Amino acid sequence: MLKTDIKYHTENLTDQNGFRYDEVVGDENGVRIYTLKNGLKVYLAQNFDAPRIQTYIPVRTGSNNDPEDNTGLAHYLEHMMFKGTSKIGTADWEKESQLLDRISQLFEQHKAENDPQKKKEIYKEIDRVSQEASQFAIANEYDKCISSLGATGTNAHTWLDETVYKNNIPAHELEKWLKIEKERFSELALRLFHTELESVYEEFNRAQDNDGRLVNNTLMELLFPTHQNGQQTTLGKAEHLKNPSMVAIHQYFDEFYVPNNYAMVLVGDLQFDETIELVNRYFGSFAYRELPLKTQREEQPLSTIQVRTVKSPSIPRLHMAWRTDSYGTDESLLADLTANLLSNRGECGLLDLNINNAQKALYSSAFSMGFNHYGYCSAVIVPKEDQTLDEARDLILTEIEKIKEGDFPDWMLTAVVNDFEVQRLRGLETADGLATNLYQTYIRKQTWQDELEEMDRYRQFTKEDVVRFARNFFKDNYVAVYKEQGENENLIRVENPGITPVKLNRDAQSEFLTALLAEKSEPAAPHFIDYKKEIHAENINGKMVSFVKNKHNRLAQIHYIFPFGSDHDKELSLAGQVLQYLGTDRFSADDLKKEFYKLGITHDFKSTPDQYMISLTGLKEMLPEGIALLQHWLQQVVPDQQVYDEYVKTILESRNAAKKDKQRIMQALQSYAKFGRDSKHRDVISAARLAEISCGELTDKLKTLFDFPYQVFIYAEERVALTAAVSQYFRAETGVVPPRKIYPEPATDGMVYFVNYDMVQMEMSKIGKGKLVDTEIFGRVNVFNEYFGSGLSSIVFQELRESKSLAYSAYVAYQANNELSRHDYVVTYIGTQPDKLDVAIASMNELMTDLPEYQAQFENARNNTLKQLASGRITRTNIFFNHLRLKKLGVHHDLRKDLYQEVSELTFADLAAFYNQRIRDVQFNVALLGKRENVDQEAVAKMGTFTELSLEEVFGY
Repeated sequence: MLKTDIKYHTENLTDQNGFRYDEVVGDENGVRIYTLKNGLKVYLAQNFDAPRIQTYIPVRTGSNNDPEDNTGLAHYLEHMMFKGTSKIGTADWEKESQLLDRISQLFEQHKAENDPQKKKEIYKEIDRVSQEASQFAIANEYDKCISSLGATGTNAHTWLDETVYKNNIPAHELEKWLKIEKERFSELALRLFHTELESVYEEFNRAQDNDGRLVNNTLMELLFPTHQNGQQTTLGKAEHLKNPSMVAIHQYFDEFYVPNNYAMVLVGDLQFDETIELVNRYFGSFAYRELPLKTQREEQPLSTIQVRTVKSPSIPRLHMAWRTDSYGTDESLLADLTANLLSNRGECGLLDLNINNAQKALYSSAFSMGFNHYGYCSAVIVPKEDQTLDEARDLILTEIEKIKEGDFPDWMLTAVVNDFEVQRLRGLETADGLATNLYQTYIRKQTWQDELEEMDRYRQFTKEDVVRFARNFFKDNYVAVYKEQGENENLIRVENPGITPVKLNRDAQSEFLTALLAEKSEPAAPHFIDYKKEIHAENINGKMVSFVKNKHNRLAQIHYIFPFGSDHDKELSLAGQVLQYLGTDRFSADDLKKEFYKLGITHDFKSTPDQYMISLTGLKEMLPEGIALLQHWLQQVVPDQQVYDEYVKTILESRNAAKKDKQRIMQALQSYAKFGRDSKHRDVISAARLAEISCGELTDKLKTLFDFPYQVFIYAEERVALTAAVSQYFRAETGVVPPRKIYPEPATDGMVYFVNYDMVQMEMSKIGKGKLVDTEIFGRVNVFNEYFGSGLSSIVFQELRESKSLAYSAYVAYQANNELSRHDYVVTYIGTQPDKLDVAIASMNELMTDLPEYQAQFENARNNTLKQLASGRITRTNIFFNHLRLKKLGVHHDLRKDLYQEVSELTFADLAAFYNQRIRDVQFNVALLGKRENVDQEAVAKMGTFTELSLEEVFGY
């Protein structure tokens, strides 16, 4: 089914300019790997989907290199890398640097001092000197530099052995980007240090409210009682975050941020020879430097079962793990194969079939994780309400025992590897997917040939190899985290240190940025798509069949799109869900999953308010069989009332689980604040109705589904064979589309809706109903969000995070509706410590009284929007689906053309008029989530009438 006969080997070649590079013969991606004289690795590959380049700068260091008394340092340094240098972000470096040196000295004193009162006094002095230093700091100037290029996706992350810096840039701005990054990686300026420190602590607080992190951190600690993998979390320990050392951060930067310890990954619209010459010009001057010696901690083999119990408000679950060898070893690959034999995307692994599909638990899965040093193979299970965690554990162990006994079909191992290769093919077809794979290869210290040959290594393993591995590997040598429902008594509640807001100097501009903006580069010419040319549409027996050519690989997709959804029939979605547990007159439910998996085809049933879609994805040559199998499944499905009744129990238990999950509660609360009691979020199928439905009612919906109107979209290399495969099942339309239920959009008039939840932070979202959607202002919407409410250089982010350290996450967004005759909404969000909420509310209200005017920042937002529009391209399946979405707005052409014209002519006066007409007078309702005892009633009263809601009121069940 897939290519297996490629013999890879690496050749060392020389380009036209004399730069030597490695290239793997047989690599369809055409990757070139250069190594500069200073040790810098440069990975280059071409992708011409759009005139843009996906960039990554991966540094081979992370939390595992943190000093033991300064955990969290690598992550905090990542934050500080956005603060600029002696050239970026300063109005007067000579004066500012003297004050930063003084702040550094004070932090050393603060770290050494043990008396709590004296520590507070030192911190007050840090705050005072920081105020003085902020007179010369220009906040977020790095982001202003980057956004001036038209960059998107500006971010970074830190993990065990990596810190990765990310940008997606227009191709014609590559040299400017290199100039900015060269400056950023040349030195470190720890300006606005104590305000960013508080933001990092807010991130720490958010992590405490995330029980996924709670369980994972506990699991890692048990797996690695000695190694840094388990003993040094990325965010660090609370006492270390509150006692940082600027000296230690500078030392860390000097030791690890050297060219022989990071790489440059560029994938996109580039020319190899020109690009490597530019990279060498800007980064070739950095000096090679020996890395500090690191003692690798070794773990003793696990020989017993290690168990720990943790508690949080969410439902119980069990997380088990067995330690493996490092990424890329045979043991790691065998663990990966075994995990996928247990659970392969919910299809036909042993856990998928024998636990999930058999409805023996709410959910179970398995996966493996490889690190630079060690790794683990893991299984997770969420029990039903009448099950204990020990009973859930036994369900997992029973399926693992089957692997050890070889009790799985012979074809499954081949199917798993085929699926690996299909997923890899899908990942590598985009610039970001290939770039991500390349930077991960660098972090793991592998060669690109190693990565390409990995599929062959998987294929060499036999069933006997897997069974032998499982018998030796899965013993009573695992760790288990029992996540029970209850109060987490280990939450750290932090006192607000009382930071004085720092000066932002929004109108100031460094000489570096001034010079950068003065440089002219040839912009990308905007390209607006002609949907009539790109989409081949034909009417076949009364059905519209649309086709977009896949110009990249052998993957194909078929989408059946019905013009009705949950607003028309809530029970249709339920029918699609129950179908996953039902078989036909020829196949059991398990056998159907196996048949799809053998073909390498995934299927998806998706319901939206106004649309129902069934999709198939796989290799083009396998899709005709997949289409036939899907049609057989839908037409010949056999109802099973016992299976349905059991699924109803699962639905009701899942609903109870949702009412214990912080994220789900906040989503439901926001919907309540937006639409009130009549929101579609609350309009669920009642428990009584679920109980009275017969399974036959649901299967009848599926059997008659193709009697209703629908259209087909095909994405493939060619259309003839797939069009024929689809059209043979077309039949006369006898079904009548049910009427759509129209949900009201009530006024948002000053209500504060609160739900009590045990958490460290408070989360607050304000939702305001705006005017009817208008496509003629979409350009203003984009610029407003960029300028005012979203992104690192937006006014809201700068004021609430950079200046006042009130939150890790804060934004304001104007959300344009995606359907005609519906209202837009204005949404604000902030997550903060309870004792900061009053100031946060006041600050947000002050910002939104009038649209603040900062002309340079506005021009930057406008130009960034223009560059994104000019260099953006609509490709692949997005060609069809973008066109489909635009039709809901009554638009039949590429709306970006209108946006480009609108933004080109936009002035700040126009943006201010938009604000005054569509935002300024909007009234808000508030969604507030947090611990009841932490609510500042006086602060909340300023926002409106306070009402505490029960979870039943919020969810509608």
